[in-house]
Amino acid sequence: MKKRIERRYRIARYVIYRQTILEPVDHFWTFLGAFTAIAAIGLLQQSRFTQQDDVFLIGSFGASCVLIFGATNSPLAQPRNLVGGHLLASLIGVAIHKLVPDQIWLSSALAVSLSIVCMQMTKTMHPPAGATALIANIGSEKIKSLGFGYSLTPVMTGVLILLLIALIVNNIPSSRSYPAAPWRWRKTAGKKKHRHDQTQRQDAATMDVAQMTSE
Repeated sequence: MKKRIERRYRIARYVIYRQTILEPVDHFWTFLGAFTAIAAIGLLQQSRFTQQDDVFLIGSFGASCVLIFGATNSPLAQPRNLVGGHLLASLIGVAIHKLVPDQIWLSSALAVSLSIVCMQMTKTMHPPAGATALIANIGSEKIKSLGFGYSLTPVMTGVLILLLIALIVNNIPSSRSYPAAPWRWRKTAGKKKHRHDQTQRQDAATMDVAQMTSE
């Protein structure tokens, strides 16, 4: 029993901390990628709009940077999820705002919840996209006046900048790869299943031996 508890503790510790235990050089690449991406969008914002009218630089881009630069191997950080999630959420957010323009509590709740469901159905789950849908309903009057143009600018414009920089920065060091290869996920899953089956067989054998000994 003690060994089993220790084994489960090691597994839990691995699952919880494996994404946060990084080499020092990885922190540099994370910083460089996130800094470059937000700076590029910020420069575009500053050169075309006043600082009081934040149209290009929206909050959900910061959350996306956490995934695509801080957790590059996560399925939620892959290009399909990054682009598809933000695009769907922005379209849904604008559509809901047009249908329910005067009830911010209802439009906000519908926009976020429907966006999550649509991302689930299309396998484009990207958590920061929920904020993109929300911004379409609670953003400034300038953002609301964009209508469905919000999906093109700032959303897709910013997303493509994020994607371009992620493809460059995350593939410079040999320790990183973006997008992460799906075959690696399948291989890892296969190894885990094999180890799980082996553990179950070993546990069953141990129980049989214990029963035989007691008899």
